[in-house]
Amino acid sequence: MKTKRTFTVVIERDEEGYYVATVPGLRGCHTQAKNLDTLMKRAREAIELCLAGERGVGPLELVGIQQISV
Repeated sequence: MKTKRTFTVVIERDEEGYYVATVPGLRGCHTQAKNLDTLMKRAREAIELCLAGERGVGPLELVGIQQISV
């Protein structure tokens, strides 16, 4: 039996109204959807795909989120 892992999902909304989910703990793991229910289903699928493709890459740790005005 596999041990369950927990991942942080960062959710943003783009200018067209789509929700975008990024998983900072997995390089390149992201997805989007028009509503949050669909987004979370897709995020779970994206995480499973990213985990299936892991090749000795250790997980990243989310340290924090900052905003910068330019």
